[in-house]
Amino acid sequence: MPRNLVFVDTSGWFASLVPSDSDHVAAQSWLRANRRAVFTTDFVLDETLTLLRARGQSNRALAFGHALLDGSLAQLYFLAEDDIREAWTLFSTYGDKQWSFTDCTSFAIMSRLSIPTALAFDHHFGQIGTVIVVPGLPL
Repeated sequence: MPRNLVFVDTSGWFASLVPSDSDHVAAQSWLRANRRAVFTTDFVLDETLTLLRARGQSNRALAFGHALLDGSLAQLYFLAEDDIREAWTLFSTYGDKQWSFTDCTSFAIMSRLSIPTALAFDHHFGQIGTVIVVPGLPL
């Protein structure tokens, strides 16, 4: 897997999709300027669809799901058992952090596939210490 991928977290997807989100302009601008391949996981898909629907954005959730599942929006990675076990190790080791299990799956995949960069507005991505967070806004 090439290192020129950018991982997109739930916070990046949500901000890019919802105009009322405070980070919408930054997410949209960054995605328009980005020239690297965009990558995400099935756990992030699940979390993003759930968040969109919970926030009254069902139409956006459906459009996002279609675009991601048909491959037109990003490369979608489906976690395997080993990925989930590695995420569990992170989740159980870093009990002092408020990382969600989905965050831990993202960190595990980014590490294993050598993806150094994430579009994220979730301050947890800055805490892991191995991720370059874009668009470079203070977290």
